[in-house]
Amino acid sequence: MQFESLNIIEPILKSLKEEGYTAPTPIQVQSIPIVLKGNDLLGCAQTGTGKTAAFAVPVLQLLSNNKSYERKKRIRSLVVTPTRELAIQIEESFKAYGRYTGLTCTVVFGGVNQNPQTNALHNGVDILVATPGRLLDLMSQGYISLKDIQIFVLDEADRMLDMGFIHDVKRIIEALPKKRQSLFFSATMPPAIVKLAGSIVYKPVKVEVTPSASTVDIVSQSVYFIDKGNKNSLLIELLKDERIKTALVFTRTKFGADKVVKILRKKNITAEAIHGNKAQNARQRALANFKSQATRVLVATDIAARGIDVEDLEYVINYEIPNIPETYVHRIGRTGRAGADGTAISFCDAEEKPYLKDIEKLITKKIHVIDDHPFPLIDNNPVKHPKQQHRNHSRVESHRSK
Repeated sequence: MQFESLNIIEPILKSLKEEGYTAPTPIQVQSIPIVLKGNDLLGCAQTGTGKTAAFAVPVLQLLSNNKSYERKKRIRSLVVTPTRELAIQIEESFKAYGRYTGLTCTVVFGGVNQNPQTNALHNGVDILVATPGRLLDLMSQGYISLKDIQIFVLDEADRMLDMGFIHDVKRIIEALPKKRQSLFFSATMPPAIVKLAGSIVYKPVKVEVTPSASTVDIVSQSVYFIDKGNKNSLLIELLKDERIKTALVFTRTKFGADKVVKILRKKNITAEAIHGNKAQNARQRALANFKSQATRVLVATDIAARGIDVEDLEYVINYEIPNIPETYVHRIGRTGRAGADGTAISFCDAEEKPYLKDIEKLITKKIHVIDDHPFPLIDNNPVKHPKQQHRNHSRVESHRSK
């Protein structure tokens, strides 16, 4: 099935094509028609199933069909999600899929100065992506009104519960118009979540999708425990191996991606970054250079890497471990395609150990640890053989030998 068969409007289809999307995932196939009909949706699906596009695409289409031509746009769709990282990813998705719709989107989250966020709100936006705390804060200050919301999306409801946000969510729901369309997503449905869903959605259509969490067995996976400050050195060390003709390197942030590129170029390693701040033609050019092997290393953020399909890509390097375990599955799925060999290497610092644990739980296997390298982890993890730190070790032969 193609996206065209889901009755998606041309401006959005064009964006999806540019983002490298071809066939919709099961949750997209099921959810998009339901949302386009104006029904409430109860989605039992994890991150990593294509869930964001499952709600972003129809929300963009519904708002496009009913455009607001006021000078100062009112917020017509609200997406509430538990973490800053997810909020940023969702906003980037809306901007990517909606680039030809003329709709505007912004994101608000805590832990940063609110001024850039309030400035964006002052200009008026169609779609707001928010974490609960900052949303309530800006509402209380009078920067945000929810009275014009037509479509409300609650994402990762069970994580909201785990993180103690349920009270905040209830306060947000009270501020929403009674007449609205609501989309509710949760990976699990414990009793407290079922009760919360009952207060949000009205006669919902339920969609249930299991994630493709079983990692491709053909991909050889390994992890290096390393201090954050030594990741650049280890990356350069690994890239001395000429067998690594090309490598797709993942960072969590756009800033991190640019920084890694700068460091690699200083060592005369051809590298380019693709992320949300790059113009579409720049991203396409970088991808073309990578496919032709004119660029050896492509450094990408998760949102920008969606849709990347490079034949014969053997190496994926997780410079930073993703904090969402399903994202890891997506990342390493870029290699080992169509029966080809694939190697996924992860750099894990002390702070990232819990993320690694979550990944291993999801894929139901332990990732092979490579201890024998020049930069063993010192922080929070006594090194068994301190003398190893300055020895020269073989670089990547152990990836293949597992």
